Amino acid sequence: MSEQREPEGEGDGGNVGGGQTPSRLEGVRRTLSRAIEMLRGSHLEVSNYSPRAHGPLVSFDGIAGRREVERYWVNAPFAFVSIQFDPSDNTHYYHTVEPELTDEERVLLESLFEDVRDPLLYRKGEGDDPEELLRETVHELLERYGSRVDLRTFYRLFYYLHRDFRGYGRLDPIMHDPYVEDVSCDGYDLPIFVYHDSYTDIGTDISFGKAKLDRFVVRLAQHSGQHISIGDPMVETTLPDGSRAELALGQEVTPRGSAFTVRKYAEEPFTPIDLIEYGTFSVEQMAYLWLAIEHNKSLIFAGGTASGKTTSMNAVSMFIPPRSKVLTIEDTRELELYHDNWLSSVTRERMNEGKDVSMYDLLRSALRHRPEYIVVGEVRGEEAITLFQAMNTGHTTYSTMHADSVQTAINRLENEPINVPRAMVQSLDVLSVQTLTRMDDERVRRNRLVAEIEGVDQRTGELDYSTAYTWDGEGDTHRSSNSHVLEEIREERGWTQGQLLTEKRNREAFLEYLLDQGITDYRRFTAMINEYYADRESVLETIEEYRADVESTEAGEGPVETDA
Repeated sequence: MSEQREPEGEGDGGNVGGGQTPSRLEGVRRTLSRAIEMLRGSHLEVSNYSPRAHGPLVSFDGIAGRREVERYWVNAPFAFVSIQFDPSDNTHYYHTVEPELTDEERVLLESLFEDVRDPLLYRKGEGDDPEELLRETVHELLERYGSRVDLRTFYRLFYYLHRDFRGYGRLDPIMHDPYVEDVSCDGYDLPIFVYHDSYTDIGTDISFGKAKLDRFVVRLAQHSGQHISIGDPMVETTLPDGSRAELALGQEVTPRGSAFTVRKYAEEPFTPIDLIEYGTFSVEQMAYLWLAIEHNKSLIFAGGTASGKTTSMNAVSMFIPPRSKVLTIEDTRELELYHDNWLSSVTRERMNEGKDVSMYDLLRSALRHRPEYIVVGEVRGEEAITLFQAMNTGHTTYSTMHADSVQTAINRLENEPINVPRAMVQSLDVLSVQTLTRMDDERVRRNRLVAEIEGVDQRTGELDYSTAYTWDGEGDTHRSSNSHVLEEIREERGWTQGQLLTEKRNREAFLEYLLDQGITDYRRFTAMINEYYADRESVLETIEEYRADVESTEAGEGPVETDA
């Protein structure tokens, strides 16, 4: 909340001391006093900030004509979001609230922006905490200025410096919002839009003028280690926090002005339990995928934009047996595996000297590392040939591609620019097709079907496939059919049909147990999977005891009493 200063009166006592009014004399005295303070310096006591002890840093009284639906912190105690509803156009709006500065604080902030950069560059050493270093630097500069500011002013100034030097500037509150998936800027002076988990596409109160937007896009590219210019105006990159960004500079390719889209990186990755909880997959489907992954079946996730392909691939990779060697290949860093024996590789564009390193180069190199599992971010071109060659030589591979059906995926693989021969496509075991759809006025992600590639029909020459699971949109359920992949696993393991069904039911029970226990944290989930691989009998015994306790409680018997 802005601190209101008392207006300076003009006085009515006539001219004093050579024609100056008392108020003007007071202004001169204050200026002299500040100059003397700066020469002397000052001493500031800076302690940890407490809203209860020191008062709030931000406040918001609403917007006339709009009703606040909800508000929540995104960077407490500095910034929160207020979702507003405007009945005149029946629309929700996304409003960010940050600390307001007085005029004097703005002058101080401008001085600090000029003076804080060099100390941060030259004082930072290995192991230094950037946030603590910034706090110390601001403290020292304010004392050097001779400024006597209270703790709230200090932390308001610190917030804006940290936001602009270490964060995303005006966009920082949005980037801290866990409910926002995508951020879109379409040009100069246009409101930024976000995709919100609860309100879908919603306009914000943030926009950039021409000069500021151009600078912001260049800064995003630089922070990602990329170069963008009018001569090379488009960049696809990964931001320091792992988010994906598509940047366009100027009006060469985007006539409305510089533009960007940020697909935010989730700090806590989705696990298979999350995908079951959201209804993307059923427990039975996830148990099926677990068996397929453990038994080295190759898999591609297909779907449209934002259908959750990469999220699903990341999640099911947690089923890879511990200590198996995994190698990932991407052109934009997006995959994050929680696996001990994991080698990550990313393409590189030539910078001044050296040569480009393409996905094709990385994939050829990957085969020399002798990985058991190869994960490719997305197949789009010549690297697909090498990927399918790896499948044909016994490597287990996973990838994603843009396609909204099995036939579309096959057509893309077999035609320009991918051009995988049909005889090689048949080495793919499972194709999972995902979709982003609407249910009850909400956008949801669903696994539309799981197809199994069976080979080339000798009579027609066409690729044969069968459907193991399909999604019924009317009832929002997943239906299963016979699976030849599971039959292959049964034959490879020498299991009877009963043993296969028992193994599948055990994994379903395990996943249901984790779902009941709310184990969605990737660390705990991975630890439990590793425990299952290490001592399956003990884990299953624990699940049986849990089931017995639940059934006993539901029957009204209560817990079994024992002697002390």
